[in-house]
Amino acid sequence: MTFRISLYVTAALLLGAHFLRSGEIAVVALCVGAPLLFLYRRRWSLILLQFLAYGASGSWLITAVLLVRDRQQSAQPWTLAALILFAAALLSLVAGLLLHSNRIKERYPE
Repeated sequence: MTFRISLYVTAALLLGAHFLRSGEIAVVALCVGAPLLFLYRRRWSLILLQFLAYGASGSWLITAVLLVRDRQQSAQPWTLAALILFAAALLSLVAGLLLHSNRIKERYPE
């Protein structure tokens, strides 16, 4: 249980750092505050956390596609940056999927 929540918090903070770099403070606050929903033990909060993790994964993939496109157009290396962004997308996806287990659902009643 601790690993699942820790992985989610790590993914949320990583996404928050991504948005902080672009100066989107409101989104940073959402990313940092989202894991606090673990404290509210209701099923809807768990489902919302899962959707946020899947949305974060999509955000990372969109960023990766845009970065690769821009770097290819300017003839810059793009492979390492793409791998890092895909790894961040995978981390967010796994964090969301791990919240779908029976063990964690038992702690969040309907």
